[in-house]
Amino acid sequence: MPAQVHVLRVPKADPPPSPKAPSPPAKPPVTAVEMGTRQREISVSEFFTKNRHLLGFDNPRKALLTCVKEAVDNALDACEEAGILPDVVVKLEAVGNGEPAPPASQATRFRITVTDNGPGIVRHQIPPIFAKLLYGSKFHRLRMSRGQQGIGISAAGMYGQLTTGKPVQIISRTSPRAPAHYFEVQIDTKKNEPRILEKKQIAWEAPRGTQVTLEIEGRYQKGRASVDEYLEQTIIANPHVKLTYLAPDAEPREYRRTYDQLPPSPREIKPHPYGIELGMLLKMLQDTKSHAVSGFLASDFSRMSPRLADEICKTAGVSPRARPRDVHGPSAEALYKAIQTTKIMAPPTNCLSPIGERAILAGLYQQIKGDFYTAVSRPPAVYRGNPFVIEAGLAYGRGPEQADGQEKKAVPLAEGEGEPADHELARVIRYANRVPLLYQQAACASYKAVLDTTWRNYGVSQSRGALPAGPMVIFVHMASVWVPFTSESKEAIAEYDEIRKEITLALRECGRRLGAFLRRRERAHSENRRRNIFELYIEEVVESCNRLKGGRLPTAKLKEQLHRMALARTGGEKTDELLGKNGGGPEGLPHSIIVTPEGVEGELPTMVAAEAAAVGSADGGEPEETEGRAAPRGRKKDRRVRAAAKGRKVVRAKAAPSSRRGGSTKRPARGGRRKA
Repeated sequence: MPAQVHVLRVPKADPPPSPKAPSPPAKPPVTAVEMGTRQREISVSEFFTKNRHLLGFDNPRKALLTCVKEAVDNALDACEEAGILPDVVVKLEAVGNGEPAPPASQATRFRITVTDNGPGIVRHQIPPIFAKLLYGSKFHRLRMSRGQQGIGISAAGMYGQLTTGKPVQIISRTSPRAPAHYFEVQIDTKKNEPRILEKKQIAWEAPRGTQVTLEIEGRYQKGRASVDEYLEQTIIANPHVKLTYLAPDAEPREYRRTYDQLPPSPREIKPHPYGIELGMLLKMLQDTKSHAVSGFLASDFSRMSPRLADEICKTAGVSPRARPRDVHGPSAEALYKAIQTTKIMAPPTNCLSPIGERAILAGLYQQIKGDFYTAVSRPPAVYRGNPFVIEAGLAYGRGPEQADGQEKKAVPLAEGEGEPADHELARVIRYANRVPLLYQQAACASYKAVLDTTWRNYGVSQSRGALPAGPMVIFVHMASVWVPFTSESKEAIAEYDEIRKEITLALRECGRRLGAFLRRRERAHSENRRRNIFELYIEEVVESCNRLKGGRLPTAKLKEQLHRMALARTGGEKTDELLGKNGGGPEGLPHSIIVTPEGVEGELPTMVAAEAAAVGSADGGEPEETEGRAAPRGRKKDRRVRAAAKGRKVVRAKAAPSSRRGGSTKRPARGGRRKA
């Protein structure tokens, strides 16, 4: 057997490693020179192009509202500044992108046209006004106006340019003899300068005014925070405006002018010393034309007399004759501290133009159904050196029509809204310089002040930390030379202790009047129920007494005496007045209106009262003799009592229905009425 041979296998040696390829050199860090070459100026137009949500263009529905709002605000400001009662037309139409226009509820592109009867715009100012951000006449002036920053209408045009590529179209004429100028402009976002695409003179039927047309992407939906609600609330705070609204899916709506007086024109004032900071003081010292510090203080600030200026300089240790440009560093800081510690009179308030109680009542009465209306204007106050006025109003109840069982017309609701129930919460409508604030309600000082008011003290139910419950609309308006908004979109008022305090005081006064009205009405209803019970048995008592006397009793005289007793025991004429049965106004409730099924008592708006009188006269009724108020009550006894004394029945003629809301307006009788 052959021997086995073992073969030893030696493992092969690994091949020598191949030389590695040299790695690329590490990238050197960026040098300061390279970083410097990347720096460049950012145009304000570029910034807002990427951050358009800051201006109120968050979503298509809100963008549509913002564009309409900016155009209408500009139109109203221009008319009021020129002393013209505004007549504004807002046209909203769906546009198809090269196709027939779809229904408004399905459309994604809209054309907005706003026309006014204002003073017009001079030709060379049209392009920068509509196609340049931060360009306007209101930013540097301390006077009340709707616009403040010079961003609004040009930002709306920029949004239309971004979403549809269409330019802004403007037609303007300054007088019947001047030509009408037509412009098509866009904004150069890199330079923040207007780019004129077309300009020419055209034939235009309007004698003067301005027309602005924008084409944007948007979404039209009725309900809360819609274009429709914005225009309705605009009319409440601006009853002197006549507004025609051409909605995309409905008949034209005309909001009539219910107040025929323009608001007083606000005047421009100088800055108040309390309203500036150290940096602003340094800038003013460098820019002033005065040659002495005392002259600078007396001429560049409001409420600063030469004597007070010398006193401030003495307190700061600065020579009154020193040159303003030489005051800087510690001297400027000492001057600033001396200004803040010196007692200075509050700024003048002629720079404000509040709405006024009568105009607020006119707007609320015309647009909102209710049984009780009241309005309050607070005295002027100051925050950070800026004067402001707080106004509040209130509408309570559902109106006499619903009390009579009539059906209420259905109102379209926004997404997430439900039908109002008996436990519905009050609705808060907020304004700043007559402009409705429809978004960011929870962040607004006005809304927080409503929540903090204890409405239970005034007879209205309220849960902790919630709005009061019931059919109530609460109106809050702030008028100021500079409204402290929380953002550039101007949707909520920032919280300042002075502002919050004034709003709370105004709301409390409205609440006290509402509480008085509710208590009086409840007491009057109770007395009226007692009177009805008495009157049920008067006939039986008279017949029984007559039988006991053998039929010889004067029944008419006894019945009259018993009626008088029932009237006296149940509050007498006071009960009739509170229930609206004798035409008396709401005694003890100034700047208020009470609406009953019988008619209206209180400060009836002038134009509404005149219209109601005209309607009543046309229907063959007695013309109303009123000039903005219900007719005064006379010194004699009530007509009802005098007639009862003569044994005859009084039939009251009801007023003709008002075109406002199907309501009624009572015409006072010819005879005087007895004072309560």
